[in-house]
Amino acid sequence: MNVPADRNAGDITDVAGYMHGLGRAAREASRALARADTNAKNRALAVMAAAIRRDAAALLQANAEDVAAARAAGLDDAMIDRLAMTAKSVESMAAGLEQIAALPDPVGEMGGFAYRPSGIQVGRMRVPLGVIGIIYEARPNVTADAAGLCLKSGNACILRGGSEAIRANRAIAACVREGLREAGLPESAVQVVATTDRAAVGELITMKQYVDVIVPRGGKSLVERIDREARIPVIKHLDGICHVFIDEGADMDKAVRIADNAKTQRLGTCNTMETLLVHTAVAKFVLPLLAKVYADKGIELRGCERTRALLPGIKAATEEDWRTEYLAAILSIRVVEGLDAAIDHINTYGSQHTDSIVTEDYTRARRFLREVDSSSVMINASTRFADGFEYGLGAEIGISTDKLHARGPVGLEGLTTLKWIVLGDGQVRG
Repeated sequence: MNVPADRNAGDITDVAGYMHGLGRAAREASRALARADTNAKNRALAVMAAAIRRDAAALLQANAEDVAAARAAGLDDAMIDRLAMTAKSVESMAAGLEQIAALPDPVGEMGGFAYRPSGIQVGRMRVPLGVIGIIYEARPNVTADAAGLCLKSGNACILRGGSEAIRANRAIAACVREGLREAGLPESAVQVVATTDRAAVGELITMKQYVDVIVPRGGKSLVERIDREARIPVIKHLDGICHVFIDEGADMDKAVRIADNAKTQRLGTCNTMETLLVHTAVAKFVLPLLAKVYADKGIELRGCERTRALLPGIKAATEEDWRTEYLAAILSIRVVEGLDAAIDHINTYGSQHTDSIVTEDYTRARRFLREVDSSSVMINASTRFADGFEYGLGAEIGISTDKLHARGPVGLEGLTTLKWIVLGDGQVRG
């Protein structure tokens, strides 16, 4: 399938000139989007969703060509897993756009008004960030998710997907442009970078005059590079070292289901469990059950001494294992003395992404929620739920483990900011 590059593209061999052209177009489009009404944005989202469903076969064909090329290039299984699309994932893209359309429009919300002694009213208004640059590897669904979230929150975006997904990204972008066009919105509100030259990334992350925020979605090396070299604020997470802690007060059936799903439902995602923590009081009951589940699904286990005493033959876990995001069929297991030890382990080795406790004890569950320093903390649920769609955000532009501006799955509200507004009636300051 031959899909044309973004129609706003200039001479892509002049990478700097090309990227600055995209930036200028995005800045202009962002001003139009900031004043666009909710009905126009929702109309665009509805047309995008319909176009994706209509072109599902073509999208899957483009993705199949990407996957074939990726395999031929020797990309690892985790990357292939993130790259591959199915009929279900295409439908999820369309449904996500419709869910975004159904959400309240955050732009223009005003609140917090208070009268001051001078007679003025002071409050705050929610406004778009402006232009958002998104750099991502594999995961072609990001093209639709990011376009939808940026559009509804009134932001223009420049999308730089990885070369491994270029065909699918361009095909999805064509559906996005159709939605913008039908709604009377500028097509340059969503631009997919046509060149796979890596120099494009260097330009994008330093174009302060055009881009307001950068969101990297990809492997640790990519995110570290962006964080190191960007001259623009970055919303990011580096690792997804997620934990499940099975407490002594856990329901064992729940514990097995959750620990199974958190690891095996999908291996190559940032919200997949990488370390299982088990209270010593229940380890001898639950670990043999889980070992059988994991063995049946081909999961390699690495454990501490107490784990290996209960599961003879598994590999010894090293200090490095506790700090590793495997994104593979490997799980590290540690038996701990109790809640304090579990929280200490998570806060020492975790990546502040997502952590869950399985327990029926309300008091310990509340402590876990308060004391685990992560962007998503759960009780009796799989870490795989740490996702914008599952949280009711429609989709997510990424997950942030930073503490300023946005944290956790970043949806519409995370793509806006607040400005102070003052309502007066002729007051002057004495």
